[in-house]
Amino acid sequence: MRDLGVGFQYLLKGQRWVARHGKQYGFGLLPGLITLVLYAAALVALALWGQDAVTWATPFADDWSSPWLGLFRGFLTAVLFAHALLLAVVTFTAVTLLIGQPFYESLSEKVDRDVSPDGHAPESDLPLWRELWISGRDSLRIVVRAALWGVLLFACGFIPVIGQTAVPVLGFFVTGFFLTEELTAVALQRRGVDLRTRLGLLRSRKTLVWGFGTPLAAAFLVPVVAVFLMPGAVAGATLMARELLGEEIQEGGSAVEGDGDVSSLPQPPSGWPAPGR
Repeated sequence: MRDLGVGFQYLLKGQRWVARHGKQYGFGLLPGLITLVLYAAALVALALWGQDAVTWATPFADDWSSPWLGLFRGFLTAVLFAHALLLAVVTFTAVTLLIGQPFYESLSEKVDRDVSPDGHAPESDLPLWRELWISGRDSLRIVVRAALWGVLLFACGFIPVIGQTAVPVLGFFVTGFFLTEELTAVALQRRGVDLRTRLGLLRSRKTLVWGFGTPLAAAFLVPVVAVFLMPGAVAGATLMARELLGEEIQEGGSAVEGDGDVSSLPQPPSGWPAPGR
């Protein structure tokens, strides 16, 4: 259970890091603001025309008597909007990271240099278009996984008692895991760690991931909060990525060795700097 607290500490450390680096924080806000405007427009459109879409999709219910017709279509409209909100929470990070790839790459590199004992940050040799392609492809895979979990959790929500108590809590943990994957991908992808290896790293330290991602998932339910927390979340995820890879983290003049055990996992390709060097 210690890792739960450690993960939450990385979330706080990331927020403190951007608070001390105001210029990086300002640049890091821009992608989130752009994404927020796009998502707000989509959700407003759904709120205005969602019921029309449900009516179009359920012509078989046109002859139902009142109040069953209104209750049925009202329920489906609510479910549609709830799913849209869940999808927005799950995909907000992915879309923001895709839009803000250059911003967050720069921020993550500066965090690496700041906490590395020798001031070194691993750098990708890939061109920007290639990084965007890999990031977009991997984000789509994560969104598909998250959507499958969302369907499963929605179905479990109809189970009496459990569906109204345990399932929502489980949903926050699942969302937190996928949020953490997206955020740590900024630093790990720069080190040449592919999606399968990233997932293996995160699964090897689930409680660490939950401690970081679950409170963040709860905070991200409010889109405006997500915008302001995103730069710090990227910074904290970079610190946690170093922990997962066993790299040293210099804090207050002393180097702290990460205790992640990755010896049994696929390693980044040769040519990338060794951890801590």
